[in-house]
Amino acid sequence: MDDNKEFNQNNTEMNDTIFDKIEEVDLKRTMETSYIDYAMSVIASRALPDVRDGLKPVQRRVLFSMSELNNTPDKPHRKCARIVGDTMGKYHPHGDSSIYGALVNMAQDWSTRYPLVDGHGNFGSEDGDGAAAMRYTEARLSKISMEMLADIGKDTVDFVPNFDETEKEPTVLPARYPNLLANGTTGIAVGMATNIPPHNLAEVSDALLLLIENPDVGIEQLVRKIKGPDFPTGGVIVDKFETILKNYQEGKGAFRIRAKWEKEDLGHGQYQIVITEIPYQVIKSKLIERIAQLLMEKKIPMLSDIRDESAQDVRIVLEPKTRLVDANLLMEYLFKQTELEVKFNMNFNVLDFEGVPRVLDIKQVLRQFLDNRYSVLKRRVNYRMSKILARLEILSGYLTAYLNLDEIVRIIREEDDVKAVMMETFNLSENLGKLLENQVFVELLHRGYDTEKTLFYYHSRNDKETDFVLREGNKVKELIQVCYDMSKEKTIKREVDSIVECAGELGCDNLTIVTWNEQRTIEKKGYTIKVVPVGKF
Repeated sequence: MDDNKEFNQNNTEMNDTIFDKIEEVDLKRTMETSYIDYAMSVIASRALPDVRDGLKPVQRRVLFSMSELNNTPDKPHRKCARIVGDTMGKYHPHGDSSIYGALVNMAQDWSTRYPLVDGHGNFGSEDGDGAAAMRYTEARLSKISMEMLADIGKDTVDFVPNFDETEKEPTVLPARYPNLLANGTTGIAVGMATNIPPHNLAEVSDALLLLIENPDVGIEQLVRKIKGPDFPTGGVIVDKFETILKNYQEGKGAFRIRAKWEKEDLGHGQYQIVITEIPYQVIKSKLIERIAQLLMEKKIPMLSDIRDESAQDVRIVLEPKTRLVDANLLMEYLFKQTELEVKFNMNFNVLDFEGVPRVLDIKQVLRQFLDNRYSVLKRRVNYRMSKILARLEILSGYLTAYLNLDEIVRIIREEDDVKAVMMETFNLSENLGKLLENQVFVELLHRGYDTEKTLFYYHSRNDKETDFVLREGNKVKELIQVCYDMSKEKTIKREVDSIVECAGELGCDNLTIVTWNEQRTIEKKGYTIKVVPVGKF
């Protein structure tokens, strides 16, 4: 009884204070904030492709997971269940159906212009049949997907922690070719959508070469190279050039796609119509059902019969009522009444170079792909240079040890800080500093600086020096000093004093010191000096 009384007393006290813990919030503002967070998550992490590699996160994770499994074209196929499980466990914890759906889509040659996955087993059909369960199918990376992953292990792209911070995954793939245009994509986000048609890779490559040769080229010249979409199922685009050009200029619009057909002579004045290509994303079985339904309802008096003789290639046979039926009139009627003619609504809504959803025109898409390729190649060169410099440092140490064996033995026996004394005695980083300076010089030449007009070496009145002076006209834009190792106070003072004195004489406050692997800022005499590693320079 006493226990119940005590419980009731405690419960009353709790009830008296429970409302003190409730925080009043603005429901409208909370809903708006939560909805925006959700919308941005869907846009950036699920629905929209990245302009650089043309992939959504789930597609990128599948390909990367397969590469980590060493599931390459020269290896046997692996169970899709293994690939899906590995992707879900390491990178994409959103269920196996979305992962397997993405994998299947990348393996279907009627859905993807250049399949990124080489599938083995039942991956569906043009008739709308679904793929077999993942435990029954096998897959491996296709040959062209290796071009998407090329040099990924050479610091060419950024890696971020996965969902539980136990693994690292790439933010984007290096992508040697413009996959966004080559394969296209579709996606529905919150408040926006994307629908990009596939294109012929050779035509897109020609447009890229033209843009490289002439950065100021107009969209019309680029479109004359690309010509229009190139769908894996074929078909004919019946729009005029002006319409196609307008679509690419605005980054959105519609294309009219018709089935490709031919008149097949049977002799004695008899003929039949054979459809050999159907519009993109049209399910063949439903198309035939629609025509058969119109035939049964006697809405096509000119048509006698329809047969599906498709095997590996599409072959839909239409038999006219009589030989007097005009084939063109019959097909025009079918174009209006069936999916033998469809509209493809294009929308170049993608995540741009900075991860912001934007509708881009065709030139902007090509330009951003090239910018990414430049970044990838630059990072690959820096990676290779780092390996060369590291090897040269080892070889330089070996040579120094060989030539100064007695002194090195003495240092090892007598000195406490062996490494520091050896670095000071033999100046091991001197040659590496010269190599680093050469690397910076080559990079500046690539940026367009000219050794006769815009790129100079400067020697001050007090015998101080700056390795590189960048100019724009008569104005000094930036001073750059190169120093391999800034771990010693003596070295820091020498390099900083030099660039500061030169800056005072030249009237420039944009100062940079390029090092091997250090990054910070140094304040001296009112100047802010950026210290950056060569990989980020």
